[in-house]
Amino acid sequence: MLRRWFGLGLFCCLWVFSATAFAKVELANAQRHDGYFPLFYMPESGQALMAVTKLDEALLYQTALVSGVGSNDIGLDRGQLGYTRVVRFRRAGNKILLIQDNTDYQARSTDPLEVKAVTEAFATSVLASLEIVAEDEGAPVVDLGPLLYSDSHGIAAHLAAIEQGSFSFNKGRSAVFPEHLLNFPENSIVQVLLSFNGSKPGEWVRQVTPTPERLSVTYLHQFTDLPDDQFTPRTFHTRSGYFGASFRDYAVPLGEDLEIYYLSRHRLQYRDDVPADAATSGRAWPVKEPIVYYLDPGTPEPVRSALLEGASWWADAFEAAGFADAYRVEMLPADAHPLDIRYNVIQWVHRATRGWSYGSSIRDPRTGEIIKGHVTLGSLRVRQDMLIAEALTAPFKDGLAISEPAKQMALARLRQLAAHEVGHTLGLAHNFAASSVGDASVMDYPHPNLYLDDDGNVGIDQAYQVGVSPWDRWIIRYGYAQFPAAQEQQALQDLLQQADRQGFLYASDPDARVPGSAYAQAHLWDNGNDPLQRFDELLAIRAQGLAGFNDNVLPEGRPLFELEQRLVPVYLLHRFQLEAVAKQLGGVLFDHRVRGERFDGVKAVARQRQHAAMQALLKALETEFLRLPDALLNRIPPPAEGYARGREYFQHFSANEFDHLAPARVGGALVLKELLQPARAAHMNDQHLLDDELPDFAWVLKQLNQRVYQSERNAYAEAINDNLRWTYVDHLEQLLKSTTTAPRVRAQVYAALDDMGHNLMAKVRGQQAQFVARRIEAILQNHADYPLPSAPVKAPPGSPIGQGFHTESFLGAH
Repeated sequence: MLRRWFGLGLFCCLWVFSATAFAKVELANAQRHDGYFPLFYMPESGQALMAVTKLDEALLYQTALVSGVGSNDIGLDRGQLGYTRVVRFRRAGNKILLIQDNTDYQARSTDPLEVKAVTEAFATSVLASLEIVAEDEGAPVVDLGPLLYSDSHGIAAHLAAIEQGSFSFNKGRSAVFPEHLLNFPENSIVQVLLSFNGSKPGEWVRQVTPTPERLSVTYLHQFTDLPDDQFTPRTFHTRSGYFGASFRDYAVPLGEDLEIYYLSRHRLQYRDDVPADAATSGRAWPVKEPIVYYLDPGTPEPVRSALLEGASWWADAFEAAGFADAYRVEMLPADAHPLDIRYNVIQWVHRATRGWSYGSSIRDPRTGEIIKGHVTLGSLRVRQDMLIAEALTAPFKDGLAISEPAKQMALARLRQLAAHEVGHTLGLAHNFAASSVGDASVMDYPHPNLYLDDDGNVGIDQAYQVGVSPWDRWIIRYGYAQFPAAQEQQALQDLLQQADRQGFLYASDPDARVPGSAYAQAHLWDNGNDPLQRFDELLAIRAQGLAGFNDNVLPEGRPLFELEQRLVPVYLLHRFQLEAVAKQLGGVLFDHRVRGERFDGVKAVARQRQHAAMQALLKALETEFLRLPDALLNRIPPPAEGYARGREYFQHFSANEFDHLAPARVGGALVLKELLQPARAAHMNDQHLLDDELPDFAWVLKQLNQRVYQSERNAYAEAINDNLRWTYVDHLEQLLKSTTTAPRVRAQVYAALDDMGHNLMAKVRGQQAQFVARRIEAILQNHADYPLPSAPVKAPPGSPIGQGFHTESFLGAH
């Protein structure tokens, strides 16, 4: 028995010794990179090692995509920031744990026991367990493999969520290369090639991946110190126009709010020799360290110059806020990494399809301080703006190769876009109400400011504003102006009163983007103080654009079937402005206030204005408005061999041939979508309850029913009406079935369908109209076996004058 135990003990000792010896790495064979954390690359094994010289210290850990997938719809772009975490390394025997602190729940107290009570009350997250494989000058050296070789960005889950296939991480086809280790005194960066196996890859993956079942990207891990305590947070205000950083502070006295909200902003401080009253002195003063943005050197001309100019507009706002030479834009040095946390960067990013640009930032979650701004600009957007300009002006006459006015309009938009996205990385939110009070803020979404000149031609030379606006100057002053601590709150209150005096209005995404939003002054892609007046102006411009639409919208040598792609933005020129008009129905006027400020209440849009809005929208449903001009009938051929219609084209029921009813289906559906929003319908009823002079949703349905009773003698025109009736019934049936439709709205829809069915049978001749009437009868009788609603009519992409997956929603961009 003794021999058996001795043998087993000897075996265990040998096993432990062998395992320990196997784990050890000879650093003499490694490629060493000194810096924030010493890094090592093992040429034979391909391992990446790191000497953990900072144990039990709070650090900043940042991840990001170095190379992306290249699809706007997928939303995994080159340069996309991942998560920002406060972490610490802690030793546990022969391993080091990377532990993420829970910064959502804090106790900002000098009492360590009070801090401990909160820390122990909420969970932390262990991100990785790293084996110690060597020592370097007394510091444990760990194998970074478990941290690097994982799907930290959630790529597989994201692809599954958007129905692009089932993907899983493949470690065997992933690797760290020697050039992936970058080290500096202030930060350490390790990149890794991550590979995924996929089954049943979706259309978007197949479009951009050489072998769709084998998808690979490069991912970055970065460590650096947290900012010091010399940054002074500024309390968030509902009208400030900034993004906020928030957490709960359990150390606040009873009676105070646990929720702490700070503005997100860069650190900007006057030099020590600047007088205390600098912010109110009326002049600009020097700063300790300016805010510098760097442009991706892969950006070509003339785009490069346009982006440098537009992004530089903010210098004027900082100057007005009292800072001299506090902001500038330069080219990124050739040896700099765009994701290095030390650089604010504007990246020029290519995708297979046009789409959104966005501004992200790395922030200190404890204070809201922006450590790094990172802008992603989609490269195809400028080409779409040129296409829109060319389609409206038909410039390609006499062999002209390029339209200089169209190019200049597109570059003007790029300048504005650069300023807009940099604005987000300065901490600024959208202001979708700016245009409604005549302020061309770069933080709004501007539609091109088109006009008709004296000869009746479409003018594009004043399409976009140049420079920042009064609101933009005000918001920089509110967020960045440096006041003496004792005077700051009063100074900020004075600035809010100044905003009132200047007539500024602020409304951001929740006010404008939500379908059926009732905020009558918050719109995307609109122009003008009066949305109804601008709507009429755009209808006139659209009519001129369609009347002048001919082969000259295409450069020489382009296939004629591409006329359809250029027809789309002209035909749908009013699409965004009609949303602004629809918001007048059941619309409200208000401002975001806090207790103690004067608040005039939530006011309904006047009855006369709501009636005018309805009449304006009915114009966009008239047969003459929806039909194509005679000159365009039979002018668009089908795609040739090697070409196909893509998302930029109308949806057709025909095979290859142009479907002349397709534009009208889309045009009608866009109006009906806005008029028949469940939320808008419910709010109109709510307003009517409080003031029976205001229209309710039944009134809208009555107006629409009257429209669909109209009949035309021309076969083309009557076919447009038939399509409109069918689409209208689709929307009404969806309202009946939707779980978000209020009970009273359902009753009104039921009554409208009943009325429509009887009147179609009595007033409108034609097989199609009778078929719609019978379909209505089946809906009301709940016949499950009767034809279901048609597939929703899908318009070609619009926003952001380009469309697809909006990466603001992925990993908290902006």
